[in-house]
Amino acid sequence: MFGAGKSLSFHQNHSHKIYTVSSLTEELKELVESHFDFVWVEGEISNFRMPTSGHYYMVLKDESAQIRTVMFRPQARYLKFTPEDGMKVIAQGRIGVYPPRGEYQIVLDYLEPLGVGALALAFEQLKKKLAAQGIFDLDRKRPLPFLPQRVAVITSPTGAAIRDFLKIIHRRFANIEIIIIPVKVQGDEAAAEMVEAIETINRELDVDVIVLTRGGGSLEDLWAFNQEGLALAIRASRIPVVSAVGHEIDVTISDLSADVRAPTPSAAAEILVTEKESLRERLNDIKGRLRLRLITLLGNLHQHLDFLSKRLGDPRKKMSDSWMRLDEMNNRIIRSINFIMKDNHQRLASEYRALLFYSPSNLFQSMGQRIAFHRRALTLNAERRVKDYRMALSFLGQKIKDLSPLSILERGYSITLKLPEERILRNVGEVSQGDHVKVFLAKGEMECRIEKIEAKEKRRGGRR
Repeated sequence: MFGAGKSLSFHQNHSHKIYTVSSLTEELKELVESHFDFVWVEGEISNFRMPTSGHYYMVLKDESAQIRTVMFRPQARYLKFTPEDGMKVIAQGRIGVYPPRGEYQIVLDYLEPLGVGALALAFEQLKKKLAAQGIFDLDRKRPLPFLPQRVAVITSPTGAAIRDFLKIIHRRFANIEIIIIPVKVQGDEAAAEMVEAIETINRELDVDVIVLTRGGGSLEDLWAFNQEGLALAIRASRIPVVSAVGHEIDVTISDLSADVRAPTPSAAAEILVTEKESLRERLNDIKGRLRLRLITLLGNLHQHLDFLSKRLGDPRKKMSDSWMRLDEMNNRIIRSINFIMKDNHQRLASEYRALLFYSPSNLFQSMGQRIAFHRRALTLNAERRVKDYRMALSFLGQKIKDLSPLSILERGYSITLKLPEERILRNVGEVSQGDHVKVFLAKGEMECRIEKIEAKEKRRGGRR
């Protein structure tokens, strides 16, 4: 422990400089930032964050240490790939001290994957993302028309690709209409122009196929064809799209997204258009086979016709046989009609006799007698039933009268209700002295007040 005297002597010693936290931090900031202007650092990314501001925050670490890093949005937007945790990178930036937290960090200007190029990594990341969305699914790809009449070509109008394409088209089938949509095929604005061209063709042009093409180049030269927006526009097109970008070894995102991928612009023309001479040969071959087939079919029909004509024989003999059969059938029909008419006459006479027997006048007379008999029987039965019901009703009326509460009251009984609820009393235990009650008699009613209460057992005892 320090004594009071030692503390006083320490403060009085002017040989020691005392820093505030801010001044010390500011001096360290100047020292560090002036000594480490720009540095290259190799490490592994961890704790990567990308908030809504668009800045990249991460930690670079190795086996023994770690350092915080930040890449602000103006620099981050030029990256061709997205950093991920666990990715080994080479970073370039300047050392900076952040006084509010007393921390030092690297403010990054450049970031490159270790062991693989940034463009190659970005290509694989975008390829994986679009594959997960189903952009490359085979069942979404549309077939090309057999012989398109109008073709729209999106490319640079001065490049070698369009010259090779047109050369093959004119050599194979010169009368196909080619519409060239000029766009940039390299640089930052190229992808946007190609997307706009695809949308314009779908909206305004009546074509059978869209060809997206350019000649070969480096990965950087072909980078416009590796954009997510272009892949989505290809898939959204209602017109089939052929992608022919670069050389046969070059594979771009547009190649994977298109309905058909051609290895070169010349191959795209060969895929689209069958050679005219080849078509003519195929048509001649089909024509010869059709002619041979028709000759064979006509020969078979002639043979069959000869066979049928021999089986048919002389039509006059057939006609005479038919006339004889017709006369025979006519005689059989006449005999059948006469037999049916005779049988119907007999049945009609029998029905007439039955109708006379069951004449309505006879039935009415019989039914009148039966009705008169039943009327007399019903009248007698009704009179007897009414008499029985009157006797039963008189008996029940007298029985109801005897059971009526009014008859009971006539014999000297009364009904007592407790007030104010007007509840019928059956026991003296239900009232108390001073309660009001209402008493119903055979003639009239009265209200009373309870003066004295005697139990039933007590009254019986007093009589004894």
